[in-house]
Amino acid sequence: MAHVSIIGNGNMGQAIAGLIGKGSNTVELLDQSDAARPVTGDVVVLAVPYGAVADIIATRAEQLAGKIVVDITNPVNFETFDSLVVPADGSAAAQIAVALPQARVVKAFNTTFSATLASGTVGGQQTTTVLIAGDDTDAKSLLAGIVTAAGLRAVDAGSLRRARELEALGFLQITLAAGEKIAWDGGFAVVA
Repeated sequence: MAHVSIIGNGNMGQAIAGLIGKGSNTVELLDQSDAARPVTGDVVVLAVPYGAVADIIATRAEQLAGKIVVDITNPVNFETFDSLVVPADGSAAAQIAVALPQARVVKAFNTTFSATLASGTVGGQQTTTVLIAGDDTDAKSLLAGIVTAAGLRAVDAGSLRRARELEALGFLQITLAAGEKIAWDGGFAVVA
């Protein structure tokens, strides 16, 4: 059993909290501006826009040391919707890992919409799959257990270097939905 803290109570934070509640894990949901409340989870999900991550790290770096930190962000240029705001050979997750060297950073949930997490299906057809990338095998395994306890599929996407591909996939999915090419309860499915 894991205790999970989610920083950010928007659509994704709420959907991930709902998933965690389906398993035997416990969850606390923190507003990103509520820096006075300490993070108590062994797993901490950053369910905020990429632009908010730097402030969270600045105020909570000590609290995040030794924890599994799950980056769900997609570093999209939301002014133009035409690019990511991280270097092509890097990722938001890699930048977070550098900023939090004592944390075990994994990338997950960024290739799913909140509606697909809540429903457990992609477009009403396939079981929602959460892709997980990271360098710590135990951290990925623990997160995969949380995901599967909620009735979803978890797939190990490889090392943290794969976060850049996950962020590119998340970016594509967001731009397709924003352009009304796919629905916000649709997206990409992984079929084994």
